[in-house]
Amino acid sequence: MDEYRLNIIKKSSAEINRLQLLSVFFDDEVIYKIYLRSQVIHQLFANNEELEIEKLDLFHLQFTDSVIELLKKIKKSNEKNVSLIYDEIDLNEELIDRMAGALVDQKSYQQDKQKQSLKVNLSLRKLFSVLSDLSSDFPFSKNINVFSSKYANDFYFDLTTDQFAKLIDFQSKQVYTNVYATIEKKLMGKLCKYDFRTEFYIGLKSGELVIEVYKFLDIDSYYLFFPSRNLFLFCDLTILKDLDMSNNLSERERIVQELQYKNDKLKSNAAVLKTAIPNEVVNLLEDSYGKISDINFLNHLNNFDVQSNILKTMLKTDLF
Repeated sequence: MDEYRLNIIKKSSAEINRLQLLSVFFDDEVIYKIYLRSQVIHQLFANNEELEIEKLDLFHLQFTDSVIELLKKIKKSNEKNVSLIYDEIDLNEELIDRMAGALVDQKSYQQDKQKQSLKVNLSLRKLFSVLSDLSSDFPFSKNINVFSSKYANDFYFDLTTDQFAKLIDFQSKQVYTNVYATIEKKLMGKLCKYDFRTEFYIGLKSGELVIEVYKFLDIDSYYLFFPSRNLFLFCDLTILKDLDMSNNLSERERIVQELQYKNDKLKSNAAVLKTAIPNEVVNLLEDSYGKISDINFLNHLNNFDVQSNILKTMLKTDLF
């Protein structure tokens, strides 16, 4: 085999290898069929020295080169878009790590609810004594406000300002008041009757303001503690009828779950997008494959310029 023919064969092999790599990357049937057909054409020339080797060179020049460049452009565009998706995924992961690291443990919340209930019950018992004895003693347990400051952002439910205002509304004649606290008279009576046996029910917040709601252990009755005013009132749960309390996850936990779900979708989308080929290109490649599969293809190779021009035109589009 003369050197001129050998060089064209080597050049053709390189083109076939490039096409093979792209067929593996895209894992698309039509690209793989084009690769196989191109390999058959290559072998036809490699095994038959009587064929004009220039036609093989012309085949690659008019067809294979354009297909390869088109696929490379799509690959580059896809990888750029995928890179943007993974940038978003990375940002979400960073946020997840920061939030997960700062998440208040659910178990600690449950344990501290019991401690807070005990503090409030003791404080109310002491408040009853203070009011009864007209004492000036401070009735509240130590660090009684720490619970809300620690857990409100994560575990308290959001209220509208209107709901909040309705919950803490009262008439002065309905309450006992001293320098330290205000408590509804009927509530104090009921607390005494049931020996101050209550438990933390839910936390509520509106902006920076918080309310703690407690439930009597022995009856279906509720009251609220408004720490900012040391106010105790019966709690009308009908005001909270539209409040969704079905999800016990903290706000941060919900956000973390949403971000994780979003990242799963983004990763799935990225995997699809990485090898996506516009329908227009797929149709064009199908048409091209049909033409190079024609048994008389080589006899009409000189007239393949139209198909070549279509491929080159596609390279200049903004489809990808």
